[in-house]
Amino acid sequence: MSKALALVVVLFFVLFCGKCYGELRVGFYKGKCGLTNVEGVVQNVVETWHFENKEKDIAAALLRMQFHDCFVKGCDASILLDGLTSEKKAVPNSSVRGYGLIDAIKEALEAECQGLVSCADIISMATRDAVVLAGGKWYDVETGRRDGDVSLASNVNLPSATISVSDSIKVFASKNLTQYDMVYLLGGHTVGVARCSLFKDRIYNFNKTGGPDPSMSPWLLAELKDKCPRISLIFDNTYPLDVKTPSLVDNSYFQEIKKGNGVLQIDQQIALDELTKNIVDDTVNDPDFYTKFGEAMVKLGRVEVLIDEQGEVRKSCRVVNKKPFIFGGIN
Repeated sequence: MSKALALVVVLFFVLFCGKCYGELRVGFYKGKCGLTNVEGVVQNVVETWHFENKEKDIAAALLRMQFHDCFVKGCDASILLDGLTSEKKAVPNSSVRGYGLIDAIKEALEAECQGLVSCADIISMATRDAVVLAGGKWYDVETGRRDGDVSLASNVNLPSATISVSDSIKVFASKNLTQYDMVYLLGGHTVGVARCSLFKDRIYNFNKTGGPDPSMSPWLLAELKDKCPRISLIFDNTYPLDVKTPSLVDNSYFQEIKKGNGVLQIDQQIALDELTKNIVDDTVNDPDFYTKFGEAMVKLGRVEVLIDEQGEVRKSCRVVNKKPFIFGGIN
């Protein structure tokens, strides 16, 4: 081979195969499990659970799961690990659901191609499929993540519902996400509910004033007072985050916060703060919302991932793999 031809070959691999290894890519599992379509297996299980109503509001459950996983030590499925002190036990994660669905997907994949598909990738693929079932638009999911082997409740430090817009932007920036990404990801609140305890102060004692948050519409205030009385025998009621279409992935969430119908403080504030209100204004009737939401989800899925030989591919999403024993106690 001539030096010139060798140089061309090297350049080809640098330019075109530099994305083949060492980072995520669309279609990572293609051809790695015989004729089995890995993403198709995931989609079939999600659709079965959706249509048989085995998990209520699957899109809301998985969107929350992916966000809570990725914002703590990256998208490594550490939120799935069981344990007395695991991330599951952290108070902010007490509302996370969907573990049974992830188990079912993992079981189906292990039956087809043992030890191949990471739990971290399952979360991302299943979330996309659930979003589509809830009315969202299909987006290509990058795969190739590995699973983490550390899960501690003490590591869970998620942005609160009362965080300021400026502080929220800083938190998202620390994950390489822009304020545009932040607004679109908060748009995931187009599905799901929130517990009264997360916004009760907005109803009865906003900023210790003894009164309601003045940015809240009179209609929403009346609604929340009815659903979340000051003194209640019910431990913690819930209320939809999108008061118009709480089970659909659409941009009505943005339309409602523009009317003062944001249930969480941060939801309402992004419609009012100078740093984000123009983004919200543009999103209210944006026909490209679905595409942009998908793009933001893809970026979320890149946060602090483990790749190549980092981490592991768990056999069960709930426990780390057993480490091989080497004589002499050295692993």
